[in-house]
Amino acid sequence: MWQVILIPFLGTSLGAACVFFFKNMIGERMQKALSGFASGVMVAASFFSLLLPALNQAEDMGKLSFIPVTIGFLIGMLFLLILDVVIPHIHLDNSEEGMESGLKRTTKLVLAVTLHNIPEGMAVGIVCAGWMYGDEKISFMGALALALGIAIQNFPEGAIVSVPLLAEGVPKGRTFLYGMLSGIVEPIGAILVIVSAGVLVPLMPYLLSFAAGAMIYVVVEELIPEMAEGKHSNIGTICFAAGFVMMMALDVGLG
Repeated sequence: MWQVILIPFLGTSLGAACVFFFKNMIGERMQKALSGFASGVMVAASFFSLLLPALNQAEDMGKLSFIPVTIGFLIGMLFLLILDVVIPHIHLDNSEEGMESGLKRTTKLVLAVTLHNIPEGMAVGIVCAGWMYGDEKISFMGALALALGIAIQNFPEGAIVSVPLLAEGVPKGRTFLYGMLSGIVEPIGAILVIVSAGVLVPLMPYLLSFAAGAMIYVVVEELIPEMAEGKHSNIGTICFAAGFVMMMALDVGLG
């Protein structure tokens, strides 16, 4: 199980390694494709790996099973909203919004992707904890599918961090390190959730939906605007569909 929680971090690291193959910036079409694909994966993961299991675990409440899932989902959205406001970072559309704090652009870009990775690490940790503590509605293969899906969508995020920094003159070794470090919060978050899961198991429907809400916030606030603005938005939409279908197939096939 401990290997599973490292899989998303590996995806980020491999994406950051793209800096060794690019000479300059990622092209606009490629960036929209990466953002769209990541969005599709995260939406499918939120639904199939998190919200559906949360609803299944709350099924003993009958028609009121939506209540804990709704509460968890909204708290997850609020949690990311607060982090988004409190932590100074650059939005992935490279706008100048949020530049007032005086932090270097490099630092803000790394913080942006690090912020995105927090709910993903928590999501993997929550699902792994559910399996480890014997929840019959969560399987090892389901946890593996979620980890693989997040790792795949982390690949473009790692590239989105490292390649733009290369264009600003940051050495390749440092840009790779920054991209890799942006994903370190995922295994840390997953481990913290697993360690405390013995107390949190009764709250599993809330926790699963909390992670889903946090991930959906990232998609709606950052990734979809990035893929939809300007020219070539159809590329982002097509890649969104590809990412969604791939993650759905992983979750249903392995789960």
